[in-house]
Amino acid sequence: MPATALKYEIQDRDVVFPVEVRDATSGAATFLVPTAAATKLIPDAFEVAELLPGRCICSLAMVDYKDNDLGDYNEMAVGFMVYPKGQRPMLPYLGTVRDLISGELASHITHMPVDQSFTRDAGAMIWGYPKTVQQIDIEYGKDRARARLVYAGEHSFTLSVPRGGGRTVDSSISTLSMIDGVAYRTTAKQHIEGMGVRRGGAEVELGTGRIADELRSLGLPKNALMSAWMEKMSASFEPPRAV
Repeated sequence: MPATALKYEIQDRDVVFPVEVRDATSGAATFLVPTAAATKLIPDAFEVAELLPGRCICSLAMVDYKDNDLGDYNEMAVGFMVYPKGQRPMLPYLGTVRDLISGELASHITHMPVDQSFTRDAGAMIWGYPKTVQQIDIEYGKDRARARLVYAGEHSFTLSVPRGGGRTVDSSISTLSMIDGVAYRTTAKQHIEGMGVRRGGAEVELGTGRIADELRSLGLPKNALMSAWMEKMSASFEPPRAV
């Protein structure tokens, strides 16, 4: 089935576009990391978006999907802000800031573990997302949320971010991924309630295994550039389109 199809059959169930997320809670942290180290972790079809000379953006995220066309599941992710190769803005650094603020800048996700097989299969088949089924535990405290990833039986990493926020935001996001060797862009519209954005605030604990080693190669654990919290998020995902 072509990657631009509007309906897919996954595990004897139909997935029809747009794919709707009706209720989710999410936390994320962003870090400035060395461009050279990040470039080793992304496909040749993309290039990292530099925010400062020799520095780019890496994000770690946790998502608790409560009501979603793909199920009720937990997810964690590691990603980088990127451009399709050869499409960096003509104005270095300031162009990246402009695209980041406007929502034009896309993320490429290098790891997206989930804890349910249906969303794993749907994410891989439809969008080319690197989903694998792993153990993910998300705990909510009064002031912080904590997500712990056990990957292939080993503690990989734990992310903790502050909770709370009073902003309501409507935004668009996009990702770039590879499907059968071709680069695709996926866009989604989000509605967020209870959003908070803070300077720093995140805590990362690294364990063992491939993901932990990659994060160490980026200089983590380190102070986050910022952390974000979304108490209630809904979203509408479009089909992927070839870049």
